[in-house]
Amino acid sequence: MRSRNTVLQALHLMKALDARISVNEVIAFLYAAENEGLTVQEMADVSGLTQSTASRSLRALGPPESEWSQAPALGLVEAYLNPNDARSHVIQLSARGREVRERLDRIIRQSVPIQYDRAVRAA
Repeated sequence: MRSRNTVLQALHLMKALDARISVNEVIAFLYAAENEGLTVQEMADVSGLTQSTASRSLRALGPPESEWSQAPALGLVEAYLNPNDARSHVIQLSARGREVRERLDRIIRQSVPIQYDRAVRAA
């Protein structure tokens, strides 16, 4: 039996935060983790999500005490009014979001590629 791969470990980490987290919310978090400072519309463009799906997904990742957020409000990102356009929000990771990103980075760094071993196959 092989070890759990990096993708599965990352998904288990995200599901451990809240079992209700959706695939779109995981995608939104991963893009936010790699692209802090994007607006919701820019996040939609880069992720391939619709603007409304990106918005809902990011709001589910927002802080529980924020009126902007919606359930499950995981506290992974924070939204600030865009200083260049007050009709949009800029997305930044929260302290908890940076911690989760670091945990995901450790999972990635520790991964071992699964390689085909011809010597074992020939035996």
